[in-house]
Amino acid sequence: MLHVRIKVKMINRYNDYNSYLKGLFGQRVQKISIDAGLGCPNRDGGISGSGCIYCDSKGSGSGAKVINGKSIEVQVLEGIEWAKKRYGAEKFIAYFQSYTNTNGPRDVLRDLYSRALSFDGIVGLSVGTRPDCIDREKLEILQSFSSRHLVWIEYGLQSCHNKTLEAINRGHNVAAFIDAVRLTIEFDIKICAHVILGLPGETKEMMLETARFLADQPIHGVKIHSLYVTKGTGLEKIYLAGRFSCMERDEYIECLIDFLELLPSHFIIQRLTGDPDRETLLAPEWTLYKTENLNLIKKRLVERDTWQGRLCGITIAGR
Repeated sequence: MLHVRIKVKMINRYNDYNSYLKGLFGQRVQKISIDAGLGCPNRDGGISGSGCIYCDSKGSGSGAKVINGKSIEVQVLEGIEWAKKRYGAEKFIAYFQSYTNTNGPRDVLRDLYSRALSFDGIVGLSVGTRPDCIDREKLEILQSFSSRHLVWIEYGLQSCHNKTLEAINRGHNVAAFIDAVRLTIEFDIKICAHVILGLPGETKEMMLETARFLADQPIHGVKIHSLYVTKGTGLEKIYLAGRFSCMERDEYIECLIDFLELLPSHFIIQRLTGDPDRETLLAPEWTLYKTENLNLIKKRLVERDTWQGRLCGITIAGR
C-alpha cells in the first residue's frame, strides 16, 4: 500500500481518541460502558462453549447486566453521573462493550441501541462485536442512527495470524475480519479493529505483521490491548502451568511504539494498553497502573523521537 507523505498535528505523537472526539464535539466526550446481556456465540455453543482463552465471565466488560442485573437505562444513568463527576463530561457515547453486541435478532438490537441513545447528552454509539457476527441487516440498523449520532463498530481481530486465532480459540479466521470490513465500508459507520499484543506463541515480528496488515485495511481506528491473565479463564490455566509468560512493561512499550510507527496517521488510536479488574487480575501487575503506563509510553515516544505513522512516510506538523 502506498502512503503519501503528509504532515499531521499529534499532541501525543499519536492520533488519540480523546482529541478526535473533542475536535468533533468541541468538548470532552466520555464513553459509557454497557452490558446488554447478549452473550457470545463463542461461549454459548454457537461456535464453542469455552470462549477466547483470555475472556472472563464478564465478557471482557462490566458484567452490569449479566452479573448485577442492571437495565440499559440504569447503566446509562449511572455512567453519565460517574462521567460528570470524574471528568466533568457533558457529552457521552453509549458503548456496548461486554460480549458480542450484534448477537441477537435485529428487532432486539434496534430496541437496545435506541434505548441507550434516548438520553440527553448521548452523541454517539459504539458497538463491540465479532467479525463473524455481522450482516447487512444489522449494519442497516446501525446506519439508521448515523444521521443524528456518531456510530462506530468495533471488530475483534486480535491478530492477523490464523495460527494464533486458532490457539486462542477465537472461533473465526482472518478472512472473516476482511469480509466484515469490506461489507461495513458500504455504510456510514466508522470501523475500529481490536488487537492484542503478547498473545501466546507470537513473536514481536508476528505482532508487527498485524500492524502492517491493518495499515492496508479500510478502517478508521485501532484499539491496542496488552494481554493480561485473569481468574477463571483458559489463559489462567496455561499461565499457572508455566506454558506462558506475560510481556514485561518495558518490552510491551517498545513493541507498542514499533506497532504505532507502522499504522497510518489517520487511524484513530482508541486504546494503548489493557485495563484489567484489580480483583480478578493474576498477571502482570503493571497493567493496573494505566495512567502511569500511558505517561511512560508518551515519554518513550519523545525519547525515541518517533510517532504514529513514521514508517508510513508521515511527519509531525511543525517538525
